[in-house]
Amino acid sequence: MEVILLERISKLGQMGETVKVRDGFARNYLLPLGKALRANAANKTRFEAERATLEARNLERKSEAQKVADVLDGKSFIVVRSAGETGQLYGSVAARDVVEILAAEGFNIGRNQVHLNTPIKSIGLHKVELQLHAEVEIHVELNVARSAEEAERQSKGEELTSVDAIYGVDEDALRPEDFFDPEADGVDEDEA
Repeated sequence: MEVILLERISKLGQMGETVKVRDGFARNYLLPLGKALRANAANKTRFEAERATLEARNLERKSEAQKVADVLDGKSFIVVRSAGETGQLYGSVAARDVVEILAAEGFNIGRNQVHLNTPIKSIGLHKVELQLHAEVEIHVELNVARSAEEAERQSKGEELTSVDAIYGVDEDALRPEDFFDPEADGVDEDEA
């Protein structure tokens, strides 16, 4: 099906272009959301008549998104989750969690604006892409840790997946003599 795009859509085309898309994509996404019109003579004349209004609305949305992007770009947010000793999360951090974290900070971002290919399943610093507008894309950093103290240590560059980092134990300093008496012959003195 050929459609006329009413706004820029990434990987598809610019506003005003006539593009060929699959029927289901047009019927289920582009047409119901008002992102495109069927490509016919009547809709072409309608688009040309409304072009100035559409461009002004697009420019306004872009400027609003840019204001939010200027505030958000490069910010870091702390996410506290339960995790095992190896740093594997017991749950995961998904797009809806990112939306909730940003909402708690006062930013109104939709779940479809968060581009997270796979959920975050380990502690550490993770970059998350936010597409606020078709032409405005930014990255925020999620500091996923077991506690706020660990998040602070992690932001300074410390690796928190070792026993030393979690419990304060130096793994290299541990020797078998610290746990076993080398002079004991394996027989308990009370039994002899």
